[in-house]
Amino acid sequence: MAAVAANPADTAATAVDDREPQREAVPGLESQWRQIENGRGRPLQVGESWFLVGQHWYKQWEVYVQGGDRDSSTFPGCINNAELFEDQVNWRLKKGLVEGEDYVLLPAAAWHYLVNWYGLEHGQPPIERKVVELASIHKVEVYSVELLLVQHSDMDTPHTAQFSQTDSVDLVLHTAREQFLVSPQEETRLWIKNAEGSFERLCNTRVTVLDAALKTGQVVVMETRNKDGTWPSAQPNDTSSTLEEEEDFQGQPGICGLTNLGNTCFMNSALQCLSNVPQLTEYFLKNRYLEELNFCNPLGMKGEIAQAYADLVKQAWSGHHRSIVPQVFKTKVGHFASQFLGYQQHDSQELLSFLLDGLHEDLNRVKKKEYVELCDAAGRPDQEVAQEAWQNHKRRNDSVIVDTFHGLFKSTLVCPDCGNVSVTFDPFCYLSVPLPVSHKRVMEVFFVSMDPRRKPEQHRLVVPKKGKISDLCVALAKHTGISPERMMVADVFSHRFYKIYQLEESLSSILDRDDIFIYEVSGRAAIGENSREDVVLPIYLRERTPARDYNSSYYGLMLFGHPLLVSVPRDRLSWDALYHILLYRLSRYVTRPSSDDEDDGDEKADLEDKDSLPKPGHVTEGSSQDPGLEQAGPSSRVVSGSRAPVDNSPGPSHWPQRARRKHLFTLHTVNSNGTSDRSTFNEDTHAQPYIAIDWEPEMKKRYYDEVEAEGYVKHDCVGYVLKKAPVQLQECIELFTTVETLEKENPWYCPTCKQHQLATKKLDLWMLPETLIIHLKRFSYTKFSREKLDTLVEFPIRDLDFSEFVIKPQNDSARELYKYDLIAVSNHYGGLRDGHYTTFACNKDSGQWHYFDDSSVSPVTENQIESKAAYVLFYQRQDVARRMQTQASSSKPPASSACGAPPKSESMDVN
Repeated sequence: MAAVAANPADTAATAVDDREPQREAVPGLESQWRQIENGRGRPLQVGESWFLVGQHWYKQWEVYVQGGDRDSSTFPGCINNAELFEDQVNWRLKKGLVEGEDYVLLPAAAWHYLVNWYGLEHGQPPIERKVVELASIHKVEVYSVELLLVQHSDMDTPHTAQFSQTDSVDLVLHTAREQFLVSPQEETRLWIKNAEGSFERLCNTRVTVLDAALKTGQVVVMETRNKDGTWPSAQPNDTSSTLEEEEDFQGQPGICGLTNLGNTCFMNSALQCLSNVPQLTEYFLKNRYLEELNFCNPLGMKGEIAQAYADLVKQAWSGHHRSIVPQVFKTKVGHFASQFLGYQQHDSQELLSFLLDGLHEDLNRVKKKEYVELCDAAGRPDQEVAQEAWQNHKRRNDSVIVDTFHGLFKSTLVCPDCGNVSVTFDPFCYLSVPLPVSHKRVMEVFFVSMDPRRKPEQHRLVVPKKGKISDLCVALAKHTGISPERMMVADVFSHRFYKIYQLEESLSSILDRDDIFIYEVSGRAAIGENSREDVVLPIYLRERTPARDYNSSYYGLMLFGHPLLVSVPRDRLSWDALYHILLYRLSRYVTRPSSDDEDDGDEKADLEDKDSLPKPGHVTEGSSQDPGLEQAGPSSRVVSGSRAPVDNSPGPSHWPQRARRKHLFTLHTVNSNGTSDRSTFNEDTHAQPYIAIDWEPEMKKRYYDEVEAEGYVKHDCVGYVLKKAPVQLQECIELFTTVETLEKENPWYCPTCKQHQLATKKLDLWMLPETLIIHLKRFSYTKFSREKLDTLVEFPIRDLDFSEFVIKPQNDSARELYKYDLIAVSNHYGGLRDGHYTTFACNKDSGQWHYFDDSSVSPVTENQIESKAAYVLFYQRQDVARRMQTQASSSKPPASSACGAPPKSESMDVN
């Protein structure tokens, strides 16, 4: 019930103008009494009308009819309810009126009898009220809710309208549209103004005035959407000139960029793909979503995601924007999916999955989901089981998303023990297809020879993806001729050894970004009387820095250069011998001091085992070993399970407590990080000593050549370009439907064996949707490795035929039900930790392909679409495209809408 009280004359026109009733049509007084009293005693029915009559007049009438004299002076005259109104202008009821004291209630029939017999006071409106059900009780709603309706553009001119508490908010909106003469094509929404002056959206217009908690005197604001798809309330107050410019701009609808809010390219890419699905976009542009918003779905987002997406679509397809800012949508997504809060990088396919599910639940036509028990095939025909599964799915899930994107799988599980076969049919929203994965891996390493004259060599090695460190050494041996047993592999980070690997460790622990150095070390000599072992010492380079405080004895030490792994005879270890060995190993980029530069004091020092080592310049002919070092066995290797190398043999007992000053640098034992000195060495521990070469700044400047030290050469293998053969999309789909064995983390419970089994699983396509989304699984994640596959997947732009993959019996006359045309592609450029998302999409109106890169949009040709960056593909079934084209041509002049046949003239290149 709605009545605009500002025009009471309209309602008063129904009253009887003649103050004196027609006596010949009036029944006898006793008959009048009987008719009126019988009517008053009838039960109340929800929705029927009852009328208020002033208690004073009604009592006068009772006296008159009970007196039995038509000519009595007690004749009541015309019905007069003046005592019930506050005034005779707005005709608003007085507050606090009580039934039986101030008024009586009469049903519609009794009221019309009295008006016909006695008439209604001139100018007074009838006081009609409806019977409502409140708290399961039927009662006449005497006081209606009076709302002040205003427009967003004119908040100072309210219009009063009366509504029953049982009226829907939709009636309030309809009344406001009529009052403010809004055309049917314009979209409107309501806000209520609260007591503190804030505004709140009335999203669900299907609820009643009572449920919406609307009170008499409350201001209800009607807002009309702008021509550019925006809402006036969503715009800042100082953007009036910008709005005018945007509304004056007229471009191709749908050719609109999305501003990057900070790492939101993934969201922009997914939105652009979805926006270019024709049937979904038409659904929102024609406001069909308004009738299907589901505000009470516990699995949904109270309609907020659907409304936020609708706002984006209307803005993008208004033709009035070059680009828009999706801030409201981003906020809504973060509110309902906390993983998308903030501005971290995310996956466009993950957002697409969330968005499709959110839109489905917000637009689900099933208001109350019933319980559906999933049934196995149990030997029944596939068609029967598939139809049952789809019907069960539709009983709980029925939306435009289901109509557009949902298809049906056939899943077959076979128990490896008892052979039990389980067949189920499951719905899907997109296909996540694997890419053929190579079992080889390309790794770049640096080889450091024992020959100090040779610079480090960069090598590009092909190794098994699931191989071991030993496989890396074998591959390098083919390039260098050095035996794998004389190699040690280390991860170098920030001038120190992050980890020294054992040969049995897996290559999966090495990431592509790691700097891997492979060092040549000494091997084992023949077994004999003179055989001895070598120890491999990790060597760091450090430079002393000037004192930074008042304590002049304090010096800072800073690591620099590349660390080394040096083989030293265990039984001939001494500081002096080690100094000369290291001086020899550094001879390519460290200049020996002349005799004039020698320190006499150091020469006279008593150097331990000085004569036990050969001269530093001596090199055994045909060998790249250090001077005086003989072959040693595997025991010379550094034993390490973590970052710090460990040797199983006891440390040298004859190392002095302090290192002696040498000519160019000093030597110190340090920890594995090279950050603290160890002045003593404990023989009882098995800790591998790390040696630091400490340089004075002046000595380093004079004798250390940094440019030469950083130099390296590239092996011929680095120049080889390992080309990967392109993969056909059909190959990925075949892999998707290939039989696979379940992993240990995801076993299947066999109802026959009564235990979990690693069953074989096969997925087949039974029914395909109107729009097929194909997700290429480029990101591979395992326990030990993560990688992105940059394989080129060749996919057709038109006529992708799925007939060979769909196992449902096919009708030869409906071949078009299995042919698809490409309409959008989400691209990902970059690697795992960083990257950028863009979109290729075909405009549904023009048929022209465009490249969407955040706020930038430009036309492209078909041969630009296929690339290694293709990540998510959107295909539309050809019969749907023809249907959409027919609908479009019936409503407007024909245009080229086939994405495979773009028009000759290019669309506008949007900035």
